[in-house]
Amino acid sequence: MLVYWLTFSGLFLWLEFIYHVSGFGMKFSNPLFTIFVVMTWASVETLLVTIAKPKLKKILFQIFMWWSIIWTGAQITYLHIFKQPMLWEAVFRGGQDALTNYWREALLGFYQVLPFNLLIVAPGVILCVLVHKKKFKLPTMSSMTFMRCLVAIVICFFACIIDMAVGKAAEAHYYENYTEFFDPLTVSEELGVHPTLQRDTVLSIQTLIENAQYKAKKKSKGNASAKTDPAGLSTKESSQGGNQGQSDPNGGQTVTPGTDQGGTEDPNGGSEVDPNSTPEPEVFVPKPHVFALDQEALLTMADNKKQSWLADYILNLEPTMTNEFTGIFEGYNVIFLTAEGFSPYAVREDITPTLFHLIHSGFVFNNYYVPLWQTSTSDGEYVNNTGLIPDGQFSMRKSADDYMPYTLAGFFNRSGIQSRAYHNNSLSYYDRHKTHPNLGYLFKACKLGDLNEAEYGQYVFQMEGANRWPASDYEMMVSTMPEYVHDERFFVYYMTVSGHMNYNFRGNSMSAKNKDAVKELPLSENGQAYIACHIELDKALEYMLEQLKEAGQLEKTLIVMSADHYPYAMTTEEYEELAGKSLSGGKDLFRNNLIMWNVAFEDDLVVVNKPCCSVDLLPTILNLLGMDYDSRMYAGKDIFSDQEGMVIFNDRSFVTDGVIYNRKTKETIWQKDEQGNYIVPKDQQEDYLKQKQQEVKDQYQFSAYILQENYYEDVEAARITE
Repeated sequence: MLVYWLTFSGLFLWLEFIYHVSGFGMKFSNPLFTIFVVMTWASVETLLVTIAKPKLKKILFQIFMWWSIIWTGAQITYLHIFKQPMLWEAVFRGGQDALTNYWREALLGFYQVLPFNLLIVAPGVILCVLVHKKKFKLPTMSSMTFMRCLVAIVICFFACIIDMAVGKAAEAHYYENYTEFFDPLTVSEELGVHPTLQRDTVLSIQTLIENAQYKAKKKSKGNASAKTDPAGLSTKESSQGGNQGQSDPNGGQTVTPGTDQGGTEDPNGGSEVDPNSTPEPEVFVPKPHVFALDQEALLTMADNKKQSWLADYILNLEPTMTNEFTGIFEGYNVIFLTAEGFSPYAVREDITPTLFHLIHSGFVFNNYYVPLWQTSTSDGEYVNNTGLIPDGQFSMRKSADDYMPYTLAGFFNRSGIQSRAYHNNSLSYYDRHKTHPNLGYLFKACKLGDLNEAEYGQYVFQMEGANRWPASDYEMMVSTMPEYVHDERFFVYYMTVSGHMNYNFRGNSMSAKNKDAVKELPLSENGQAYIACHIELDKALEYMLEQLKEAGQLEKTLIVMSADHYPYAMTTEEYEELAGKSLSGGKDLFRNNLIMWNVAFEDDLVVVNKPCCSVDLLPTILNLLGMDYDSRMYAGKDIFSDQEGMVIFNDRSFVTDGVIYNRKTKETIWQKDEQGNYIVPKDQQEDYLKQKQQEVKDQYQFSAYILQENYYEDVEAARITE
């Protein structure tokens, strides 16, 4: 029994060692906890093999051993490709997508980490040979063996609990990562692949139970969610569109903007005005971006701790105010692009001139970031479209079952303007045929994917080279712009794909297509191919501007473009070669460009130095369009508001006007002004840091609970409308 237990413990520790060397080097925050978890697993598996019948012993032994080897190998490969650990949700929600769409990347990724995978397979092969030749005897059942196994399980289990209790008492951040805020990447780096699997399994079971309870409760109450037709138009009655005025932050009576609250009113409801008087210049009075909410109703509807927390948080949150940029694009069209794998280092004035022009004219954002979330592109889209921080993996897919009225598409639809979305890949990928209509879009793609043509064929647009990988952003623009460019007003969303990994001239059709344009650049093939595939995005934007001008729509169209994530398929060394500089300072890896452009601002630069990120996009656009929205419904904030900027990352590190804080390393870089003085005085820095850490926790929790509780339904039910 002891030999078997030691064998499994040794195997698991070997797998942990290889996993860490391949992905992180030897970076354990708490190797003792990893050892206790491994020993617990080894004890449980020893017990199960011990009590099994003789014919089942070998089978169980092989299953337990190869399961751990295969899982670790898959984690090594997945981490190498996506820079995130693979969770159960990725297996069950994204497994088919990975096999049908990412098989090229998966094969290349497996090849690149092949030496590590061979190292983890080797002990399995050796043990198989030893068992087959009966030189390794499996444990037999006896009362003493059984009791030893039970004792080992109890000791190891309580050792894990004690270790975590010590971490909690010491305020070690690995405790918080593992318990309160599960951060898979940090847990796998600091504690190991087995602790990550253990925590993920427990949370997955808890989520299944909570979802079942939520659905049962919802069924008993009756489903009040808004339903959407295939065009994404809400059938739930809403008076959100139009001018409903502003209310005070605490949900008081509605006040119509522009109404003089003093003076004498005439019998018809208007203020008396002396026709001979000289009108005084209008004084701008900032007003809060809020809905009028029935506070008591919102608090009463809360039937669990999460909803109670949300009600208290929203009602006590300081809203953003209107500002000098509020409504400057009121009545305008909007074209919003999420650019696949885009980064500032794809932009060169001589090679991608349209990108260069749009980025460096109009609004210029010097401190814009695009964090990398757990589900890369899908989470990037989720953030851009909802203004919320993703909750674990596949938040966009989860949102398909929720009522999502506060998206930009929702606002346009309620104004009677059809919101459209296009993607030059499969209709079914990431379940976009479900998620995007729920966001309010009439969604079309250039391929069906695995959907039924009779049912979904009408949502496929025809374009040249639809089956290339990746497909052309330019061809997508050519195929789709005729559908809307002559409409009186429109809102269109694009998810591009030309910038997708891998970056080489063999497996990337867009890189190969534009190879001649980059062949003289002093970069490796990886860097050249990356820029080459983004030439296709540049062509798409150039064509867009031409068509808007020809249709007389250019002056009345706001163009917005942000990345979904930086090109994480590159190694840090490859990315730094592309950038031509070190990206190790602060959070420089995630710095990016934001396009927010209209031709009227072409020669009038508006330079924004405030730290901001993709989660701020939605409230910012709503403010620019003069939409009547509630700023408390989003984790992001209007970039042009007077509130301090904050950029939040997946590991809860953050950047503000005053500090750059790396939660993993505890590195704190205090920002200075132009005179060299600290923006946050030294005697206030400790309190400031604690305050911002709490704000980050709150925004994470707020975003997670909104999604988990389908909470916008409650907000709509508590709204006071005229």
